[in-house]
Order: sequence, then structure tokens, then C-alpha cells
Amino acid sequence: MIKHTFVICAYKESEYLEECIKSIKNQSIKSKVIITTSTDNLFIRELAEKYAIKLYIADHKSNIASDWNYAYSKVNTPYVTIAHQDDIYDREYAEKAVELLERADNPLIFFCDYYEIKNGKKISRTKNLMIKKIMLLPLKIKFLRKTVLIKRLILSMGNPICCPAVTYVKDNLPEKVFRVGYKSNIDWEAWERLSRMSGEFVYTGKKLMGHRVHEGSTTTEIIGMNLRTIEDLEMLKKFWPEKIAKIINKVYKNAEKSNG
Repeated sequence: MIKHTFVICAYKESEYLEECIKSIKNQSIKSKVIITTSTDNLFIRELAEKYAIKLYIADHKSNIASDWNYAYSKVNTPYVTIAHQDDIYDREYAEKAVELLERADNPLIFFCDYYEIKNGKKISRTKNLMIKKIMLLPLKIKFLRKTVLIKRLILSMGNPICCPAVTYVKDNLPEKVFRVGYKSNIDWEAWERLSRMSGEFVYTGKKLMGHRVHEGSTTTEIIGMNLRTIEDLEMLKKFWPEKIAKIINKVYKNAEKSNG
């Protein structure tokens, strides 16, 4: 039985979509693969047909949270990875995700370390990536990763979890994981809510996927509009008194220079 699905969120006409599809089709174990979009167009339809992937077209107004929830809702396997169209997955990603989730006691999500892709080159070491790796160290200890205190601790200084690196355990999670409202921190807000739940954040320090950073990316656009700094402060106040949250936010803002 196939336990895992990659659902690719396609938006408009990304030049990187086909590379994402190829990386998913080249996995070491068989996963189901589907594509969802709220911006139906011939480009996406042709790629779906070329690679024999079922395409689901949403009728809601396009926004990230709704797009992700729609993608999530179309999956009927226990485990689901919401793949972002600009990113790529190493051959062992799905195999490792399923393996570690099957070994966990009560998993909520699995996620891995990642590298960045800039101008076609893989970059494994940046200040931002190193900070995130340090923040996640407590999750390497098995009995700690299920405690609410540790799950909230790793999120309390910023968001170290790369959203496209996450696989979700549908049976243990809400019907809708994401909430409409934030533009930059949709994922961090979701992790904050999930951190309050009983269950494990399963993590491996292996770099099993690549997150693409480019001028047209949503992350880059949001940083340019200064929305991330505003939303970061809102999130930090969920963990800290306002005065402390403001201090942390100033430090965290420096990580934007490498657009992680």
C-alpha cells in the first residue's frame, strides 16, 4: 500500500515546475503524485498531462493558506508532502520521511534539513541555515521531540522549519492545517498551533530537499514589502512578553539578508 503523497501546489507559470516534478518522480520509493492549482492555465495542464499526473483545479480565490489547505484536502494517504513548485526533492526524501514516521510513537509532522538553490547552485551553508540547525538541535533527542515545551522552544526564537520540507500525518492533524490571515508566516503560525498538540515533531538533520530562492519568489517579495518583520513580531508575542519579543525580532530580522 502506498502511504505517501506528494501534492504539488502550482501557481501561474513557474519555469521551475517541471524540475520539481522530475525530482518527485525520481524518488527511491513510490509515492502518489497530484497537482493542485487555483490559477488554471494551459502551462500547468500540459505538464500534468506530460507526466500523467492528476490535476485538481480549485474554485476559491487564490491565496497561499487556501491553496495549501485545498492541496492537503485532496490527499487520501496517511502521509502528505505539500510540494512548492520552485523546490526540488532529493531521491531519498519520501523514503526517509515514511521510515521515520513509521518508527515514531505519535507523529504530527516530519521534516528535514535543507539546502538553498540560488542562481542554479546548491548552497548548504549560510548564516541563516546554521542558525536554524542550531535551533532544532533539541529535536535530535527522541524523548524531547514529543514534549510541548521543546516543540514550543524551537519555535520561540523564529521559524526554523522549512515548509516544503514537511510531511504531514493526516490522521493526527486538523482537517485544515493552515489559517488565512498571514502572508509570510502562514507556516510558522501553523507550527505554533501544532506545537500545543500531543505528538511528535519528527526531524532529521539530513539535507533531503532544496528550497529555491529567487527574485520572483513569494518570500523575496514579502521581505521587500517589510511584511515579514511585522508578522514575525506578531508570532514572537505568542511565545514572549512584548518587550522581549521586540528584542528578539531585531536579531531575527538580520537573517532576512540571506532570504531563508
